[in-house]
Amino acid sequence: MSIAPSTSTDEAPKAAAPAPSPSRWAPLRPLVLRLHFYAGLLVAPFLLVAATTGFLYAGSFQAEKIMYADEMTVPVGDTKLPISEQVAAARKAHPEGTVSAVRPSPADDESTRVMLSGVEGMADTHTLAVFVDPYTAEVRGALEQYGSTGALPLRTWIDEFHRDLHLGENGRLYSEFAASWLWVIAGGGVVLWLSRRRALRKVRGTSGRRRTLGLHGTVGVWAAIGFFFLSATGLTWSTYAGANIDELRTSLGHSTPAISSTAGGDHGGHGAAAGSGGTAEHGVGLDQILAAARAEGLGDPVEIVPPADASSAYVVKQVQRSWPEKQDSAAIDPATGEVTDVLRFDDYPLLAKLTRWGIDLHTGILFGLVNQIALMLLALSLIVLILLGYRMWWQRGRGSAFGRPIPRGAWQQVPPQILIPLVAAIAVVGYFVPLLGIPLAAFIAVDVVLGEIAHRRGRRTPESAGV
Repeated sequence: MSIAPSTSTDEAPKAAAPAPSPSRWAPLRPLVLRLHFYAGLLVAPFLLVAATTGFLYAGSFQAEKIMYADEMTVPVGDTKLPISEQVAAARKAHPEGTVSAVRPSPADDESTRVMLSGVEGMADTHTLAVFVDPYTAEVRGALEQYGSTGALPLRTWIDEFHRDLHLGENGRLYSEFAASWLWVIAGGGVVLWLSRRRALRKVRGTSGRRRTLGLHGTVGVWAAIGFFFLSATGLTWSTYAGANIDELRTSLGHSTPAISSTAGGDHGGHGAAAGSGGTAEHGVGLDQILAAARAEGLGDPVEIVPPADASSAYVVKQVQRSWPEKQDSAAIDPATGEVTDVLRFDDYPLLAKLTRWGIDLHTGILFGLVNQIALMLLALSLIVLILLGYRMWWQRGRGSAFGRPIPRGAWQQVPPQILIPLVAAIAVVGYFVPLLGIPLAAFIAVDVVLGEIAHRRGRRTPESAGV
C-alpha cells in the first residue's frame, strides 16, 4: 500500500497487448495505480503533518496529567463540601467573568472545576477553569480550558495545531484535505497489494526497492482499517464534508438531540445549552440542583450549566466519554428544583451514537490509555508508510530528481460498462467530500489537457494519451 507515490517496474502499464483472457480487474489496475501514485505524491506532505500532530495529540492526555497534576489532583479527605461553597471560593479568588459551568469533583482525588467565561484577553471559545479542593475549598490554581473534554493549555495548543496549524478556519482545510484523501490512497494501496502475486509480496530475502515495497505494503495492509476509520471520523466534524454529513443525518432524522432548557420542552435540538451568571446561584441553588440530577440517575462526572436567562432552567449533563459513555442530561427548574426534562443517551438515534463514539475513539478518549497508544502506533505507521513511499519513488527513478512518471492512458483501457458507473460513483462521493472531488477533477482536467497537447504535437504514445 502506498501513502506516498510508489510503483514497481512490473506494476507500470505495459504497451504490449493484454493477455488473451484478462480478468475484470486487469483494465482497472493501471488506473488505480496511477491515481494511487499521484495522490500519494501530492497528499503525502499533508498526511505527514496530520500524522505527526496527531501522534502528539494522542500523547497529550497523559502529558497533561503530569504537567497539571497540582491543579487536577488533591489529597483525599473525609467529606466533600457542598458544591455551592466550592463555587463561592472560586469566585472569591477569581471574580472576573461569569460562571458558565461547574464540574464537581468526579473522583476522590480530583478537584472541582469552576469555568468562567467572558474573561478579558481570552477567546470566546475558551474558559478560565478554576480548580478547587472539594474537601477544603482551597483554590489550587486557574488554567485556560477549551472544549467539551476540558483540554488545558498544553493539549489545547496541540489540538489546535493538529486541527488547523494555528491558522484559524482557513487552516482547517489542510486537515480536511488529508482526511478526504487518506481513505482513497489507503484503499488503492490495499487493492494494488492484494492483486500482486503472492511471491512478490514477501519481504524476507529481498533487497532494494522490492524490499522497500514489501515493507510498505505489509505495514499498509495491516494499518488500512485504522486509516479508513481515521478518515471517516475526521471528516465527521470537518468544515465542508462535515456540514454535508450533518445535513444528511438531519434529513434522516438522526441528528444529535439537545435537551430543552425550558419547562416542558421537547428534544428539538435548539434548547439553550449554555448559561451565564455571576455566581451560578439561581433560585434553589446549586446543591439542590445537583441533588435533583443525582435523583434522576446522573452519576459522576457531571457538568452543571447555569440558566441562560430568566426563563431558562439549569442543565446538568454527564460528561464521561470513556467506555461506557455517560451522556444523559436533565433540565431543572431553578425556582423549584423540579426536573423539567430528561434526555437519555440510550434514546439517541443510531447515527448520533455512532458519531459520538467515532469522535471519541478518534480523539483517544473512548478507551483511555489503550486508545491513545493505539492512535500513536497508527500515526507512526502512517509516518513510516509515507517515508517508505518516497523512498520507493526515489528508487524507481534511479536517483533522478522526480522519479519516473506513471504512464497515461489508463482510463482508455477500462470498458464503458465499468467506467461509466465508476465515474458516477466518484462524482457522488466528490460532491459530499468536496476536498476530494475538486482536486480530483482538477487533476483529471490538467492531465487530459496535457495528453491532448502531446497528441497534437504528434507524440501520441501510451504515456501521453490521458489519465
